Amino acid sequence: MIKDFFDRDRSGEVISIQDPEFPKMALAIERAQKIISELNNTYHTKEEVQSTFSELTGEQVHESFELLPPFYTDYGQNIRVGKDVFINQGCTFMDRGGITIEDKVLFAPKVNLVTTNHPISPEERRSTYNKPIHIKSGAWIGINATIMPGVTIGRNSIVSAGAVVTKDVEDNVIVAGVPAKVIKEIDSK
Repeated sequence: MIKDFFDRDRSGEVISIQDPEFPKMALAIERAQKIISELNNTYHTKEEVQSTFSELTGEQVHESFELLPPFYTDYGQNIRVGKDVFINQGCTFMDRGGITIEDKVLFAPKVNLVTTNHPISPEERRSTYNKPIHIKSGAWIGINATIMPGVTIGRNSIVSAGAVVTKDVEDNVIVAGVPAKVIKEIDSK
């Protein structure tokens, strides 16, 4: 069975820019850039932001969703958000591998969620592969934190400002540093 190009890309297959179907991704990225350009370059009401973000992702967001532009993404169509999600200004979500954000998640300014990586081999370095990111309910991602491909952030956990998260984070902990490590448990009462 031949997989759709976007399924191959999202599944973690190494995709070369020489792939005969790569122009499909280039068009999808261009689409996203047009939408976020409109979002970022003029004032919008909360409802207009929700409508534009829904157009970007292809999924209607809940009326409790809030985003303060500017917002950046490479693709946009693999972002899924729950209820009571707040995304502060200057965040970048590279979502080709898929980003799932559950309910009541908070993002401080300049957070980076990166699902895309490049092979180590210099000969393949222009190629990409993707791994999904999952942010569970109640998590809080601090200013300028970066979540790397394939990472899950646990329920109610906090990622401290400037942290770089390269491994899964358990529920109810605070992580900090580069690479991020657990510095405290959260009393979940």
